Amino acid sequence: MMETVTTTLYERLGGRPGITRITRQLIRNHLANPLVKARYEQVDDLDRLERHAIEFFCAGSGGSESYTGKDMITTHRGMNISEQEFVAVVDDAMDALDKCGVDC
Repeated sequence: MMETVTTTLYERLGGRPGITRITRQLIRNHLANPLVKARYEQVDDLDRLERHAIEFFCAGSGGSESYTGKDMITTHRGMNISEQEFVAVVDDAMDALDKCGVDC
């Protein structure tokens, strides 16, 4: 009988170290992307944004970390994110995963 080994998304992303690397690349991508960089350049505390993003991705991918930031609706309320910005953010995320060696 074959034994199936199941790994969580958290594990496949490299745990907290891998997610930290991906998140930092994602933020670099956003800051270089002309469609969304102004939103990130206006952030008062990029370190806090990074910490919360890492927590969010760790918790959401099956890690044991707790997310201590605001919920996504509250966080993005009033931002009027356009479809082009949304697509740019997704493209930045896919690029970050690629640059960090995550097979999509």
